Amino acid sequence: MQTKILYIGRDTEITIVMKRLLNARPEWKGICVCSDDEAISILKMQDIDLVLLGNGITPECEKVLKAHITGLKPNTKVIQHYGGGSGLLYGEIMGALN
Repeated sequence: MQTKILYIGRDTEITIVMKRLLNARPEWKGICVCSDDEAISILKMQDIDLVLLGNGITPECEKVLKAHITGLKPNTKVIQHYGGGSGLLYGEIMGALN
């Protein structure tokens, strides 16, 4: 079974890279978006195991997003990912899932 990971970021180019990195592992299914509305819509329609908050999200937006996520999917973990290599990304995800 694949772990579904939703990445929310503001930079389109980084979002494309994140989609590639997340979907490079067969055990992960990465869904990557740049808008909060699209993220909320996905959360309403799909079971998501982990949400990664990327760069460019303001503290205020982060607070609102976390509230929406908790309201829709209380068991979904939310972590911040501001960059780094794929090894760091793997470690962050595995740490959050374990």
